[in-house]
Amino acid sequence: MSGHEHLAQALAVCGRDGFTGELRITGTPGGVFHFGDGRVVAVESPGAPGPEALLLRSGRVSGEQWAQLVRESGGSRWPATALIAHGYAGAAQLRVVCALALHDAAFAMAAGRVEECERVPTAEPFAQVPLGEPPLRLLQDATRRLTALAALPHPVHPDRERPVPAPAPGGADAELTVLRRDLLAHADGRRTARDLAFRVGRGVYTVTVEVARMLDEGLLACVEPSDPIPVRVLLDGQGLRQRQPVPAEPAPLPERTDLPRRKPGNFFGLRNGTPK
Repeated sequence: MSGHEHLAQALAVCGRDGFTGELRITGTPGGVFHFGDGRVVAVESPGAPGPEALLLRSGRVSGEQWAQLVRESGGSRWPATALIAHGYAGAAQLRVVCALALHDAAFAMAAGRVEECERVPTAEPFAQVPLGEPPLRLLQDATRRLTALAALPHPVHPDRERPVPAPAPGGADAELTVLRRDLLAHADGRRTARDLAFRVGRGVYTVTVEVARMLDEGLLACVEPSDPIPVRVLLDGQGLRQRQPVPAEPAPLPERTDLPRRKPGNFFGLRNGTPK
């Protein structure tokens, strides 16, 4: 059984048992699904910005203000009541931010490598989305996102490619969205889509898709060729099967200059050039 099949089964069992506690995922990037009565009420992963990172980057609240809110809330990891009371965000806004972060973290784990799943019961769950999400519906949404990403002309992985800005025609900058301007400003050949998501304060799925589109449009470039993105499809809540990945366009073969010239008409072996 693969790690992703193990994850699908673990989520299904937690939902069926009405589990309350943590489902800890070991792997890359790994993370934690928080359950309340069999529904996912929060997801945390180092592979995706959480609600705190999204709020801080948006400028709604500063780091000092956040620290003060945490102190007022008795050390709570998610001081929602204090955020609303101080007018930093409305209740509806916080629900949207938390729901987006929950789905984004699930996507990040589904896109990565799953090694182990461990259930840890708790008396009270860490809840950011009070009503919660059915666990398999959450995984199906992550699979749908992976499928959509793999179908793009230039698919990338959240934690693999490290793009750099490509030369753009004069005047093209005026047509860029705020997100694209931010990505061009921070893409330096060292940051992956995940790194860029934390840097610009946007969801890792949103940033990964935008990086793929910008690579296809010639706004970004990668030195290393892209590998296919594996997509696993949920089957009746019992496991995952591998889907045929969308192949990336291979890089040109380097031309050899250390070989002796062949005589005309001696065409043996492989030719140099770009494979079709």
